[in-house]
Amino acid sequence: MKNRFTRSLILITLLAFVHVPSAAAQTTEDKSLDEVNKELSNPISSIWALQLQENTYWLNKPDRNVVNLQFQPVLPLALTDDWNLITRPVFQVMNSTPYVNESLHLHRVTGFGDTILATLLSPSPKLAGPWLLGAGPSFIFPTASNLRLGQNKWQLGPAGVFGYLGGKWLAGVFPQQWFSTGGPGSQTVSQMNLQYFFVYLPGDGWGIGTSPNMLVNWYANKSGNEVTFPIGLNVSKVIKIGPLPVKLQVQGQYMPVHPDVFGQKWNLQFAITPVIPKLIKGPLFGG
Repeated sequence: MKNRFTRSLILITLLAFVHVPSAAAQTTEDKSLDEVNKELSNPISSIWALQLQENTYWLNKPDRNVVNLQFQPVLPLALTDDWNLITRPVFQVMNSTPYVNESLHLHRVTGFGDTILATLLSPSPKLAGPWLLGAGPSFIFPTASNLRLGQNKWQLGPAGVFGYLGGKWLAGVFPQQWFSTGGPGSQTVSQMNLQYFFVYLPGDGWGIGTSPNMLVNWYANKSGNEVTFPIGLNVSKVIKIGPLPVKLQVQGQYMPVHPDVFGQKWNLQFAITPVIPKLIKGPLFGG
């Protein structure tokens, strides 16, 4: 708990002391920070980045929280001049989850969670213009270190991105649907994660918007518990640490629709995303 509070305090402090943009005309450096923020807000951007994201969810029943720390590298590859392959793995490097044992006592387990891998084929801006388009398969691998931290199922399904890129804003949706294809037990899993996003870029590397994830469990054991629908607001800032652009972001979310038991009610999210140089430059197949 102390380490989590320290990380959160550091991010808030960095955001608070970064220079707020003035009404003066932007410099070339300012514009480049805006472009980096726009790229990092785009699920099918062409730059390489490594995101570390922490979510703290407060549950309605029982009155406890779930802490989830994720490592999310984004590694796009140019297949040709017209087509890109976007690879978006999500490694849940720490899950801390409450549960009720056989004696009806509340306990907590901490460890690794399942791993998600989305692969999207996307047309370049040369073909798509300002439209954000992408589609491909998404996978969930049962890598959880404890059965209570994952679903213990191999899962597969479609993923896609549809959106629009404006001059100072972008908006879109990023749905992923998974069906269980194997694993122990007779339970069948069918679930969806739909991220809807909007970002406005006022200048000087700042961004204001929203990017929550709606969750749907199609096989919930009780009617009305299928959907978790969040609304939220985030503030982000791209700074440079030496030559390295780094995006800092904080987002608060409220879930007006959630399951009755162990349903997410609030979320406080912190993220830090450094941009890294591309290790593979240019198209893989021809010019």
